[in-house]
Amino acid sequence: MSRSEAENRAIKKYEKEKIDRFLIRIPKGEKERIAEHAKAQGESTNAFIYRAVNEAIERDKQK
Repeated sequence: MSRSEAENRAIKKYEKEKIDRFLIRIPKGEKERIAEHAKAQGESTNAFIYRAVNEAIERDKQK
């Protein structure tokens, strides 16, 4: 199902206002390993990475 032009504009506007992008580089093969782990946890790759980063930040605060 394709989106209408109005839906595309709304999505673009929302992302511009509410979403930051962060590019990471990882060794070859790791992308698949990360995606498989996220899926096994019932998460998207994005949600898994976001959770992992937040957990690391909280752990580091307690040091």
